[in-house]
Amino acid sequence: MSVRRRAHASQYAERVNWALGLLKESRVPAVLRALARRYQVSLRQARRYVDVAQQHPQGMAVPEPTTVFTVKLPIGLVRRVRARARATSTTLSALVARALEDWLERVRPGPRGGG
Repeated sequence: MSVRRRAHASQYAERVNWALGLLKESRVPAVLRALARRYQVSLRQARRYVDVAQQHPQGMAVPEPTTVFTVKLPIGLVRRVRARARATSTTLSALVARALEDWLERVRPGPRGGG
């Protein structure tokens, strides 16, 4: 029995986008066979990629790779951030990434690279 793993988010988006490109040139059965061959997936999984591609005619954004980033923060701040993540049904990583992106958009670097 072979071990099956799920595709990473970037792989998933790339496969959906590749399916979308093929759908512009070929009919669905040919696209299914091409996907199954190229990515070594079942026709059933290839069908899922095609279905998602048809729902996203503009394509899917390929997420940037992530890494672990460890910081030390005050306990009270961590509790508030975790509470906000729970309250908004989002992951801690997504919440912190969005907050940092927003902050970086507002900050204009000065001559010393500071805010």
